[in-house]
Amino acid sequence: MKARKTGDLHSGEKRFAILLTAPSLLVLLLTTTFPLGYLIWSSFQTINLVMPFLDGFAGFDNYIEMLGDDQYWYSLKLTGIYTVSSVSLQVIIGMGLALLVMQIPKGQWIFRIVAILPIVLAPVVVGLFWRTLMLAPNFGMVDFVVQWLGFEQVNWLGATTPALVSVIVIHTWQWTPFAFLVFLASLASLPVDVYEAARLDKANAVKRFWYITLPLLRPAIVIVIIMRAMISLAAFAAIFATTGGGPGTATEILNLYAYKTSFVELNFGYGSALAVSLLVITMLVSGVLFYLRTARKKRVKS
Repeated sequence: MKARKTGDLHSGEKRFAILLTAPSLLVLLLTTTFPLGYLIWSSFQTINLVMPFLDGFAGFDNYIEMLGDDQYWYSLKLTGIYTVSSVSLQVIIGMGLALLVMQIPKGQWIFRIVAILPIVLAPVVVGLFWRTLMLAPNFGMVDFVVQWLGFEQVNWLGATTPALVSVIVIHTWQWTPFAFLVFLASLASLPVDVYEAARLDKANAVKRFWYITLPLLRPAIVIVIIMRAMISLAAFAAIFATTGGGPGTATEILNLYAYKTSFVELNFGYGSALAVSLLVITMLVSGVLFYLRTARKKRVKS
């Protein structure tokens, strides 16, 4: 009798848990699973609002066209340059700032608060801020400093290379604080006795960083690289607000190319195929990084 009551109690708890999670699962289904399924389905269709009489099942035609599309490979190359450059800068600058702030015994909370500010800003706001106040020709702050130093004026958003450098700097400016906060928290948790032993062995600052700090920070570095790489691959709003992918296609990363194909050229089938390819690339990169992190953990344990 007692066992039966216990079973009924567990059954009631399960039903209650299902009722609690059902709304969240429904929202998740409607906002992620259904759009993702529709995206994959439409990538196998010809959906062109300019020529609707051609609409129908396309099979792998969109993907075959994509493989022969020079603009796709150019946008993919830009995406790689943008991702690798911005993530590398965020890790290096974030770690450097964290190491400097750790030398300040008091007032670290001020740096933490200041670091949060760029992160909470919407990417569109960040893009417009840099476009109108920082990089605008003649009266932008960056242009003012460049001319004050005696250098020639640079059309930051109107020339190919400066535009690409600019969007990388903008992304780095907004998200370096994330890396900084992660590294600062990790540095604060490192064991002090290890550094004291190193000082007794007369290890200088460079050796302490290379042989103690860097190995101990490796898990945090991997986490930052994984998270920032995933976000960088999916970047859109800041670049769209700053350059719109221009000048020409100088900053048209794969996300922007998929957007323009779908909502400017109104070729939704091919645009969906581009978006699916970006999704697959993001999953592959994330999977490889996670695998490397897990494999290293296993090697360390063994």
